[in-house]
Amino acid sequence: MLEAKLEQAALLKRIVDSIRDIVQDCNFECSESGLSLQAMDNSHIALVSLLLGKDGFTDYRCDRSISLGVNVGALTKILKCGGNDDVLTLRAEDKPSVLSVMFEDSIQDRISEYNLKLMDVDQEHMGIPDTEYSASVTMPTAEFQRIARDLHTLSDSVEIDVNKEGITFSCDGDIGAGSIVLKPSSNIDRPEQSINVEIVEPVTLSFNLKYLNHFCKASGLSNQVTLRLSGEAPLLVEYKLPNGFIRFFLAPKIGDDEEA
Repeated sequence: MLEAKLEQAALLKRIVDSIRDIVQDCNFECSESGLSLQAMDNSHIALVSLLLGKDGFTDYRCDRSISLGVNVGALTKILKCGGNDDVLTLRAEDKPSVLSVMFEDSIQDRISEYNLKLMDVDQEHMGIPDTEYSASVTMPTAEFQRIARDLHTLSDSVEIDVNKEGITFSCDGDIGAGSIVLKPSSNIDRPEQSINVEIVEPVTLSFNLKYLNHFCKASGLSNQVTLRLSGEAPLLVEYKLPNGFIRFFLAPKIGDDEEA
């Protein structure tokens, strides 16, 4: 059986909230090493990859590998029934038909439990190839979120250019154009505010801003986000988790209205 406990329900709430606009149904794969997920959106433009190792849980037990097919919208509704600071426990049998979700509020001495009906999700597990990226940029999540939101008011797509001088986000839409330049910086007192640029060669690619804004819903999971770009390969947007990560891959635009 599976029994996984998180000290705060907020972690799983934020994870699920960050993927619910991208995937509708998915399989959470549970094994003795932890919980993982890989799912692609219906348009096959974006892919989500999640890993939460067993050490990221307060307690974790999984006797044998099991797959939990869930509707992300339904799971979101159940998670809203608990508080962010509640202790969250997930339970499932070896051949589960339901996922038990229990919330414990130590302050009010309150325990609530809900059962989520599981689904058979026919989902192909895609191998994510190792990629040698031309550029990598680590920045504050709040800054990335603001850039994606502000530029989306002007256009549906953004051009990202990375060179030794820094990273530039620019767009040109029906109502106007805009650009934002970030240069490498180091903040000793607040390292989470630093901007680090690692570059093998300059790279310039365009991406759909709607998806970048979806990815930004993971901002509450980490103080920093890393963008990795290379050639015409998908953009990798990574947020670190306690003993794990959530990664979003986004195909670049190869024309005015097409993604690679």
